[in-house]
Amino acid sequence: MTRIFKIILNAIPRPLLIKASYWVSPIVSLYLKGNNFTDPIDGKSYRKFLPYGYETQRENALAPGTLSLERHRLLWLYLKNETDFFSAPKKVLHIAPEQCFLKIFKKQKNLTYTTADLYSPIADVKADICDLPFENNAFDVVFCNHVLEHIEDDKKAMSELYRVLKPGGLGIFQIPQDLSLETTYEDFSITSKEERKKHFGQYDHVRIYGKDYFEKLRTHGFKVQEVDYSKTLNPKLVTKYCLTKGEILPVCTK
Repeated sequence: MTRIFKIILNAIPRPLLIKASYWVSPIVSLYLKGNNFTDPIDGKSYRKFLPYGYETQRENALAPGTLSLERHRLLWLYLKNETDFFSAPKKVLHIAPEQCFLKIFKKQKNLTYTTADLYSPIADVKADICDLPFENNAFDVVFCNHVLEHIEDDKKAMSELYRVLKPGGLGIFQIPQDLSLETTYEDFSITSKEERKKHFGQYDHVRIYGKDYFEKLRTHGFKVQEVDYSKTLNPKLVTKYCLTKGEILPVCTK
C-alpha cells in the first residue's frame, strides 16, 4: 500500500487528488474502521491510518475520514485547547485551505471564513499569496500552512500575510522544517522535478526551512512563539492521535 500511495502522490497533480479524495475517502474510512487510533478533528477511530509521503512514506499519517495529517491534528488541538477560535467572532483567511478543516470552519457560526489559493479547486478566491486582493488589517486570523516552501519569493508572501492580519491578530504558518539546519537551504537554479525531490524532499518545493524560519517571520514584523505543543500533551494522546513529536507550531501575532 505504501508504494501505491507514493506513486499516486508523485504522479497525480494535487488539484485532481483533492477532487478524487471526496469519492475515495468514505470507502476507505469504512474499511479501516477500528479502535487503535483516533482523529481528534471528527472523533472517529480506525484500526490504522493511511501512509503518506512523497519520498519516505510515514505509517499511520493520513486519517481516512477527514484526510488530516499529523500537522493538521496538532493544529486542531492547539486551536481547541489554547485559543477562542471556536467561540469568539473572527474574520478568518485561510490560504490553500486543507480539506480536513474546510467544511468544519465554514459551518462555524462565529467565523467569517474566506479561503484563497492560486490553484486549489476548493478555494473561494483565486489569489496569489504574493499579491493578495484584500485590504490592510482585514483578518483576525490567518492560516497559511505548508505553502511558503512552494513560493520562491517567500519574503513577499510573508509581507502580504503580515499586511492583511489585524493588529493583535493570530497567524499560524506551518512549514516542513529541518531543525538540524541552522539556516534555510534554497537554490533557485534547481528547477527539475527530480532534482527538487532530491534536494528539497518534494517535487514542488523550492527550499528546506531551517531553525532560522522563525527569525524570518520576525523580520517581517511578526511576534513569534515557537510552540512545541505535542510536548504539553499526554504521551498516550500523542500516540492515539498519531502526532509527530517535536513539530514546532509557529504561532504569530501582529
